[in-house]
Amino acid sequence: MSNIGSPPACTAHRRRFLLQLLKGATASAAFALLNPFEAIASAPAIETTASFNKHPKFKANPFTLGVASGDPLADGFVLWTRLAPEPLSEDGRGGMMNETIALKWRIATDEKMQRIVKRGTALAAPQLAHSIHVEVHDLKPARDYFYQFTAGAFESEIGRAKTAPARSANVERLAFAFASCQHYEDGYYTALHHLAQEDLDFVIHLGDYIYENGISKDRPRRHNSDEPTTLAGYRNRYALYKSDRHLQAAHKQFAWIVTWDDHEVDNNYAGAIDQDDSPPAEFLQRRAAAYQAYYEHLPLRRSSLPVGAQMQLYRRLTFGTLAEFNVLDTRQYRTDQPCGDGVKVRCAAALDERATLTGPAQERWLLDGLGKSRARWNVVAQQLIMAQFDVKAGAAQEFNMDNWSGYVAGRNRLIGYMLRARPSNPIVISGDIHANFVNDIKADFTDERSPTVATEFVGTSISSGGDGYDQRPESLRRLAENPHVKFHNAQRGYVRCTLTPQTWQTDYRVVESVTKPSSAISTRATFVVESGTAGAKKAEGESC
Repeated sequence: MSNIGSPPACTAHRRRFLLQLLKGATASAAFALLNPFEAIASAPAIETTASFNKHPKFKANPFTLGVASGDPLADGFVLWTRLAPEPLSEDGRGGMMNETIALKWRIATDEKMQRIVKRGTALAAPQLAHSIHVEVHDLKPARDYFYQFTAGAFESEIGRAKTAPARSANVERLAFAFASCQHYEDGYYTALHHLAQEDLDFVIHLGDYIYENGISKDRPRRHNSDEPTTLAGYRNRYALYKSDRHLQAAHKQFAWIVTWDDHEVDNNYAGAIDQDDSPPAEFLQRRAAAYQAYYEHLPLRRSSLPVGAQMQLYRRLTFGTLAEFNVLDTRQYRTDQPCGDGVKVRCAAALDERATLTGPAQERWLLDGLGKSRARWNVVAQQLIMAQFDVKAGAAQEFNMDNWSGYVAGRNRLIGYMLRARPSNPIVISGDIHANFVNDIKADFTDERSPTVATEFVGTSISSGGDGYDQRPESLRRLAENPHVKFHNAQRGYVRCTLTPQTWQTDYRVVESVTKPSSAISTRATFVVESGTAGAKKAEGESC
């Protein structure tokens, strides 16, 4: 990973201090000296001792939430697990004692864990819900590795992760899938069951990993609590989701690159503003708890360790000379949704130059990275549909104020920069909307003859929205009024992408149902982008 964005200035000093401590002899000593989550009223007190338990005894398997890896580099990746023998305990501690636990990890070149190439000890502290984030280095590029944890008498399942190609390597093929929006109550993770069986280098998750609403009726599955607002509540919500065997299988099989959207905290929140117009100071307490739980449950690096209600998440990953991925955060730094949010006719606020999804610092970081990139394919991995989409059939126009169509000036700056700087083959991948789209990103969406600047692939949900549908008459009418939209479908699934120096192929993988535990999968449509030509074309023989 390169060119990680800098943390906000007001937290940079404290973060540097904490990271220096974490890189020291023991992480427990660092935790004893500094509580990085002091802004959270519900955060447990930091122990004043640097001792830890090397020989823990558990009444049950502590690896109930599985294992994961993430953010692959050419020389390594992040390893994750959380010790939780009672994952849904009400206090959010997962049935763990209030002490730091030493657990062992090892990496091998074979799935039977016979040829060990690296091993070590990690410290799982109660302040981080006994989660660990091991940053592994000194491995070989573009190689499959296998990993496993040991705590006391228990061993975890064996996970697999692949390192990225060397930055200067001429890569002939790269395959990944992207997914988003996995509402537990709305259905089963059938799509993830199939995703785990794909031949991929990594997976990108574009947000809504959990949903924060309370318990619903008449759904295939049920949440385990009311809407979470505290650290314990968010921990238990993640524990429920991560108990799913299909989600665990997908994490176990591939390294994941993750970012969030809104439901990891609160529906449609914008910066320090929630959907209920709570006092910002009150909401930021909740946001801090949600951010900490997010870090605790996903394979993220120390650079993403939260400080109160702030967390560095946007970052850049490079895969040889073939592809570079700019992973965005469109929630933490955004201004409030214009025009009162919702789907409506644009008001003047939607055109305001000061309105932003990314915040000024992240926008500069993105444009600078696109301008300097030497990769063949330049990917913007983010949450929200970027292309303009008029949702109202007829002469009147209405747009969703929560996505890029509510932040027109910011979108125009990004598209305008792409048009001027001409980074090689810009591709946008998006989630959030619970539907599949293929879009031409136009210099001017009101002029069909305007140049196509980039290609956008929007992925449907894993389960959110229930079974969904293929296409409906009203959807086809909307498409006719949005000629830059080349494909639409609202079944559930994920998107598989295969890159070579010559082409980018996108396969829309859809399942028949998510409201029953199992379902077949198929490829609903395939689109291809030729290197050097913006805009996707249906693969030969395809009909949509």
